[in-house]
Amino acid sequence: MHKVAIVFSGQGAQYSGMGKELYNCSPAAKEVFELCERLRSGTIAQCFEGSKEELSLTINTQPCLFAMDLAAGCALAEAGIKPSCVAGFSLGEIAAIAFVGILSYEDAFKLVCKRAELMHEAAQKNKGAMAAVLGLSPAAVEEICASLGSAYPVNYNCPGQIVVAFSEELLTPLLDAVKAAGGKAIRLAVSGAFHTPFMQQASEELSKYLSAMTLHNPVLPVYSNYTAAPYVGDMKALIINQIKSPVLWQKTIENISMLGIDTFIEVGAGKTLCGLINKILSGTTVFNVENVETLSNTLLHFKGEN
Repeated sequence: MHKVAIVFSGQGAQYSGMGKELYNCSPAAKEVFELCERLRSGTIAQCFEGSKEELSLTINTQPCLFAMDLAAGCALAEAGIKPSCVAGFSLGEIAAIAFVGILSYEDAFKLVCKRAELMHEAAQKNKGAMAAVLGLSPAAVEEICASLGSAYPVNYNCPGQIVVAFSEELLTPLLDAVKAAGGKAIRLAVSGAFHTPFMQQASEELSKYLSAMTLHNPVLPVYSNYTAAPYVGDMKALIINQIKSPVLWQKTIENISMLGIDTFIEVGAGKTLCGLINKILSGTTVFNVENVETLSNTLLHFKGEN
């Protein structure tokens, strides 16, 4: 029997129509979407019918992706899949901590809405951009960022791929520096320099908002982007520090694999994390669950083991 980890997808994978099939086929998924709709009117319409432009706005992206992530995870759990641990990429971490019970679904969604609002405001005040740097070592990327000043490695995704966030005016110098070092940089379609000190004010304000919420011990280990280790100790600090600190995704997956995990299931929009995991680990089975077909294929695999 395989040991399974569920991973929740992050911002950037959103698309119009996401979650509609799960809503129609899974009572658990439908319940998640309807909870989010009650708390934030229009969420279902944005997920199922929203334009690319509408879904690309952080204030919309994060609540919609949270609903999609958690709905897909709950559909999988409803079907009887029991993971040994979970993790989430950036925004996906909030869905992950809801899934394991650190926050109630309602509080987690409220937190995501506030998180989106604050990160959007911070991005408006501190104009920034992000780019994926390919083909360079972490040390080389860190050296380039240090030489530029307001540039930071923010997503350690997999070997040979690190996302950098920076002040808008540093785009050309960054592209030139990466090219000179023998790498390639691709600008990402995001609205700010997330996971950097530019998010300091958002982090402080979110801390005040989170202080009114009750956190519970997780029913399963959930790995933190901030530490690449399970949530322990001051869990509020892990949530707050995450939005202004790098996402240690490669290290997180490597640490999870040390538990004997050999099967990863990405839940939510797209299969970006599946691709990253395949580059981090060899001999690992990966699935994604985002619609009826992918849910059925995943369940068919596990049914074949019994």
